[in-house]
Amino acid sequence: MSGADVIVVGAGNAALCAALAASEAGARVTVLERAPEEESGGNSRFTAGSIRFAYSGLDELREVLTDLSAEELATTDFGSYPEDQFFDDMFRVTDYRCDPDLVECLVTRSKDTLVWMRDAGIRFVPIYGRQAFRVDGRFRFWGGLTVEASGGGPGLVDGLTAACRKRGIEIACGARVVDLDFDGRAVTGVIVRRAGGRPETRPARAVILASGGFQANPEWRTRYLGPGWELAKVRGTRFNTGDGIRMALAIGAAPYGNWSGCHAVAWDRNAPEFGDLAVGDQFQKHSYPFGVVVNANGRRFLDEGADFRNYTYAKYGAELLRQPGQYAWQVFDAKVKHLLRDEYSIRQVTRVRADSLDELLDAMDGVDPEACKAEIASFNAAVRQDIAFDPNVKDGRCTESLAVNKSNWANTIDTPPFEAYAVTCGITFTFGGLRIDTDGRVLDTDLEPIPGLYAAGELVGGLFFHNYPGGTGLLAGAVFGRICGASAARSLSG
Repeated sequence: MSGADVIVVGAGNAALCAALAASEAGARVTVLERAPEEESGGNSRFTAGSIRFAYSGLDELREVLTDLSAEELATTDFGSYPEDQFFDDMFRVTDYRCDPDLVECLVTRSKDTLVWMRDAGIRFVPIYGRQAFRVDGRFRFWGGLTVEASGGGPGLVDGLTAACRKRGIEIACGARVVDLDFDGRAVTGVIVRRAGGRPETRPARAVILASGGFQANPEWRTRYLGPGWELAKVRGTRFNTGDGIRMALAIGAAPYGNWSGCHAVAWDRNAPEFGDLAVGDQFQKHSYPFGVVVNANGRRFLDEGADFRNYTYAKYGAELLRQPGQYAWQVFDAKVKHLLRDEYSIRQVTRVRADSLDELLDAMDGVDPEACKAEIASFNAAVRQDIAFDPNVKDGRCTESLAVNKSNWANTIDTPPFEAYAVTCGITFTFGGLRIDTDGRVLDTDLEPIPGLYAAGELVGGLFFHNYPGGTGLLAGAVFGRICGASAARSLSG
């Protein structure tokens, strides 16, 4: 491995954006990735590639979606997602606890960061099917989330990797950074260990940590998130065990954010312990707003239609973990089958189907069928059928007088054939991490920058509390990765 001005730890979206930005600013950059090449890319490779950003209307959107067809333009209402709405969503969804300075960077730099990524070779496409449904021949986007990277998370990582290599950035896989080289005042490099080898010191004038949260570390999950979290499935990479956070805290970095909170979703009950790159994010089950979710006791326990899926899915995984046996079943009938996302059709799915509700309930492993039958009957009787159903808006089609009401998209479960899907908690990433300033510099416990140390991506704390607006994680990684790279390069001339 050659010498470098800037070392980036990790090789996901945040890390690669940081490397690109530092290189563009004139720095010699090396990326060190713990995973072998076939598993590189961190959690980014496991995502669908959805990315949220602010745009005032179609003209600004087309700066990112540069190749919309005439048919797409004629049949789609892309709407707008102004900065004010993005700010409102961030503060509302996080119970007004998110760091306002970091959020201002995130929102105001969102569009220009996507344009910068586009210029680096990343192609973005509209998220049809998952974020827009065809009603009366026209698609309408909802929930402030419109675009994804072409090819999903793998396409994003491969595109950023290609852009880095085009600039001559060295990317070394199988190189685990185990510690920071710290002289008591500044970070001067990293300690790296390759498989079967001895630790070696790699000097650098700046280090950018972008190695993810601690979601793949069951001991840390139980310590910080609480008892039972060791039982959660890990949606993504097995390599995000908190190494970057640990080594920064060891030299005095300030912990920050919601250390007892995380992004966790409905995930197939029989999915493997960690993410499977062959399946990607398809173990997720995100069409619950159009059905009902019942636990082992046959009871509903959450409001499936509380808000758009974008604003509830990341907190409902924790609700699943709290249920008896840490699982539940999502139940749908034929009226909404056409609305189910593609992930409901994969081969590796825990699903039962039946032509009668009684048969379905008998086939739902671990569920009290009689209690569940009574629960669904009560639900059906409570649906406000005088209100029209519309999957593209919060339609107000609700239930009344139930212990747990459904606020939108309530449909009776009465039309065969019926389907049910077994789900458990899948953890995506953790919300607690390191404290940074708006230049991406890691702060110490006196809230002073640690010279030579920067951070971006999932290991940054302060952005998300209790919940998360869909598509904000990749955006945060890109925005703050870009900021870190530019800041680290600027520091070289200081």
